[in-house]
Amino acid sequence: MTVTNVDKDVDRLTLTVIADFTAPVERVWQLWADPRQLERWWGPPTYPATVQEHDLTPGGEVRYFMTGPEGEKFGGWWRVATVTPPTALEFTDGFSGPDGTPNPEMPTTSVRMTLSEREGGTRMELRSVFDTREQMERLAEMGMVEGLRQSVGQMDDLLVAA
Repeated sequence: MTVTNVDKDVDRLTLTVIADFTAPVERVWQLWADPRQLERWWGPPTYPATVQEHDLTPGGEVRYFMTGPEGEKFGGWWRVATVTPPTALEFTDGFSGPDGTPNPEMPTTSVRMTLSEREGGTRMELRSVFDTREQMERLAEMGMVEGLRQSVGQMDDLLVAA
């Protein structure tokens, strides 16, 4: 399993996932930069993602939906803030309705993903910041912590297959 640490810090309103890979930074970056590779790991194994729009430029958007085991669809979006290929990406992550528009009733998170060289491979830090403790708890109750662990855990197989 690639995930080496998951830290839920209620006082700082952060959820940080650390994962270590044997692949180089540039290769791990491709799992974010290529929409076809992103959809092979973004989302837990039983909720695969389909990426509909993928613009990793500042101000760009990524739109996707996850399909559940019963065929139900759950929409999501990212609004990209900064991109520093191949080492960093910052975006706001949120939920969308069936038509793809952001759902204002659902919380959003600010996400910063960084990649750094470590012992001949890559360390990925994925930090989500919440606006309030209530939002953090709501998303945790919806399975965000385990969902992220499972999602990131799928990256290893994709890196080995390349």
